[in-house]
Amino acid sequence: MNRLLPDWAADIGSRVGALETHSHLGKVAQVTGLIVESEGPQASLGEVCEISSPGTSVKVYAEVVGFREQRILLMPLGDVAGVHPGCDVKLSSGFNKIPAGNEVLGRVVDGMGRPIDGLGSMHYQTPGAATGKVPNPLLRKRITEPFNTGVKAIDLFAPVGEGQRMGVFAGSGVGKSTLLGMLARGSSADVNVIALVGERGRELREFIEKDLGPEGMARTVVVVATSDQSAPMRLRAANMATSIAENFRDAGKRVLFLMDSVTRYAMAQREVGLAVGEPPASRGYTPSVFSTLPRLLERSGNSDRGTITAFYTVLVEGDDLNEPIADAVRGILDGHIVLSRALATSNHFPAIDVLESISRLRNDISTEDELATVGLARDYLALYRKNEDIVNLGAYVRGANAKIDSAIVANGRVMEFLKQSYSETVAREESYQKLGELIR
Repeated sequence: MNRLLPDWAADIGSRVGALETHSHLGKVAQVTGLIVESEGPQASLGEVCEISSPGTSVKVYAEVVGFREQRILLMPLGDVAGVHPGCDVKLSSGFNKIPAGNEVLGRVVDGMGRPIDGLGSMHYQTPGAATGKVPNPLLRKRITEPFNTGVKAIDLFAPVGEGQRMGVFAGSGVGKSTLLGMLARGSSADVNVIALVGERGRELREFIEKDLGPEGMARTVVVVATSDQSAPMRLRAANMATSIAENFRDAGKRVLFLMDSVTRYAMAQREVGLAVGEPPASRGYTPSVFSTLPRLLERSGNSDRGTITAFYTVLVEGDDLNEPIADAVRGILDGHIVLSRALATSNHFPAIDVLESISRLRNDISTEDELATVGLARDYLALYRKNEDIVNLGAYVRGANAKIDSAIVANGRVMEFLKQSYSETVAREESYQKLGELIR
């Protein structure tokens, strides 16, 4: 027979129901460098734990990056000030949710997907995963349609197809960020997703207001983790941005994905690997770096619904294009664009070295006439570069070789034509037409 509970019993029941319960708890055992060792809780790689000290305001979030015997190895996502042995460690939820929907356009979020632009909250995909899966290779559509970047040097000499992945290789201060802004403003994509990983905090606002501008930002979402943030946060920013791009691709959108830079991502992975005890390999990079890179880069591209056309910048150390990360990335992607310091110092922007840049899909997305036009231009530029020293020294006499004479004239015209202001956008067809007029 049912009967009503007395008031005191109902009050106790409501209080018990309001209590926060945790099935997985642990304690901080040791802090060594960047690693917090905890005895418990039961957690998996990639999960986020909350570290707190009873009776204080200490609250630090940390990601599970490894295990050592019976202990969990955590790397903090923020400042570790106040953490000490005996702090409580508990699993946290809600950290792998992905911002979703058109309302994320025009927004700036951090590596956890939290807005940092002060424009209010956003809708999140539930459940979400920060690290998506690489599409089935047999379900990828072939790349047959050209992608208009609006940059003459790229559309002509390293043409990009919808769903293609390109690397932008350059040293520091050669114009990578400016080129990304040109691509975001002038491309034919429906949506731009930009990941700024490990870059200077000063450059964020400058990039948004100067390089992107209101027009570019209106169809863009920016995910940022600056250089002062922890290695797991920098890794999460790259994965978060890729997941946001995947959501738009699954909705049938043509997405342009820009990441600056893969090198900073690799450095963050190296930092994590060394902290958990991985042996250093090539130039100090751990083996996990070279296994993680393809898992990230292969997530972009075509699917059976939409496309992600991706540009990944690579900051080459000492302008060495054969350093380990540049060499590994070049072998994964579908082509590379090389920015030249010599061109940048001679006031040639964008400083793209068209002879060193190549697209592996140019034959699939270009017509015979386009290939012939660009091929002739390449011949002239290559012949001039081969004989540039003797021409500049005055050792060559005009009329001695008709091909070299033509190359001297064509080189000046083509190089001047390839100069482009960062606010200028040129249609692909117009670029081919004008190049043909110049060299023929």
